[in-house]
Amino acid sequence: MDGSTSVPGESGNHSQAGREAISAVKLSQRLTAKVDAWAEAHDTVRSDAIRRLLELGLVASSARPPHEGRSVRDHEVEIEERATAQIEMLLDPSLSPDERERRKRRLIEGPPEFSGERIDLPKHEK
Repeated sequence: MDGSTSVPGESGNHSQAGREAISAVKLSQRLTAKVDAWAEAHDTVRSDAIRRLLELGLVASSARPPHEGRSVRDHEVEIEERATAQIEMLLDPSLSPDERERRKRRLIEGPPEFSGERIDLPKHEK
């Protein structure tokens, strides 16, 4: 069996005949409840909700990631540069350069008590 569903008396490409293919999906009770809740919130029935949610998911998954074509490291550097620029705009200009650097570092790196929990930083051996 190839996974497709056919209806007796119909053959060929359904979209060319102006008909849409009928597909069955197996959902857990939890997922079915979530789909039903979404359908109710959007004033539609389950089958239309599944179709619309699939369309939304496919559109979202085909959207080009902002760092496509660049290395992940280049993307990380760009994010850090943007964050630094925003922080510099927020800092009090009357602060000494040393204090400005300390505050920037604190905001970018986070509190020292959480630095061991960060997954984006290398772990220091003790």
